[in-house]
Amino acid sequence: MTEYVAVTADTNFARDGAIKLYGPDGFAGMRAAGRLAAEILDALVPHVVPGVTTAELDDIVRRMTLDGGAVPATLGYRGYTHSCCISINHVVCHGIPSNKTLKDGDIVNIDVTPLLDGWHGDTSRMYLVGDVPLKAKRLVDVTYECLMIGIEMAKPGNTMGDIGHAIQRHAEKHRYGVVRDFCGHGLGRVFHDAPEVVHVGRPGTGPELKPGMFFTIEPMINIGRPDVKLLDDGWTAVTRDRSLSAQFEHSIGITEDGCEIFTQSPTGRHNPPYA
Repeated sequence: MTEYVAVTADTNFARDGAIKLYGPDGFAGMRAAGRLAAEILDALVPHVVPGVTTAELDDIVRRMTLDGGAVPATLGYRGYTHSCCISINHVVCHGIPSNKTLKDGDIVNIDVTPLLDGWHGDTSRMYLVGDVPLKAKRLVDVTYECLMIGIEMAKPGNTMGDIGHAIQRHAEKHRYGVVRDFCGHGLGRVFHDAPEVVHVGRPGTGPELKPGMFFTIEPMINIGRPDVKLLDDGWTAVTRDRSLSAQFEHSIGITEDGCEIFTQSPTGRHNPPYA
């Protein structure tokens, strides 16, 4: 049985399995955190070019996060030592910034989470490095479509299964694999909270969506099979068949008649190529 808890001044913000329902103050906090997250991804556009290292991009994220009055939620999280995750080509998620240099033709996901006044603005976006092959660009386009199709299903009365089914159906129509090993999650005052947001599913199953729920939708779509493996660093997840993978992520809040996207780009840089 799914438990829902309306957030009050006395709420214990622990990962206790209950789905938290936030009020107007929560929406205001998430708007501010989400906007900062989106502004950071916007600002990275001219820097994601052949020859840049992922460590240099991580430095930009850290500086912008601090300048915005926030701290990177990933910095120190479960021992993680960087301000964002940067995942290239066949890396599905949680790629660790390093001295690795981006090359012409790479596709890159950058995932940021500024923690602003106690609120988590979690979002990721794909970038095209130089001249990207058509099959890679098509994967990126379809992955963005999967995100937005999932968001269209995020409204009161629907279920998590409705979101997952819509994403799975669109991806598999293009013969792509939908990663099962990682999923979206609740957030707000807590970085990773209930509910889990799986990107496959059956309509009408899973927790019902109710106003005040905050969570991410972040489909990871592979050109090949959906199977992934974790590298020895304990963070980096890659496709088992070395096929390309793409991901987009938004943080959203369920409203009375739909949902609000907290991490929408304020400059219209939603899906590459970005102007």
